[in-house]
Amino acid sequence: MSEIKYELIIYWSKSDNCFIAEVPELPGCFSDGKSYEEAVENVQVIIQEWIETANSLDREIPKPKGRVKYA
Repeated sequence: MSEIKYELIIYWSKSDNCFIAEVPELPGCFSDGKSYEEAVENVQVIIQEWIETANSLDREIPKPKGRVKYA
């Protein structure tokens, strides 16, 4: 698996009782895990799958921007 360079937002979801890892630059790309580390591992797989799916559909894949600034 290639090195992941997209920003991740990771937080605890009390309602789901797990950590959620989101990738803001890839719409709909997120995963979960029972631990922080598991959420990160899982989302790395999902990022690869997101990119593979986008490639198969000839869709543009956003280049990682690094830190996303929020207003």
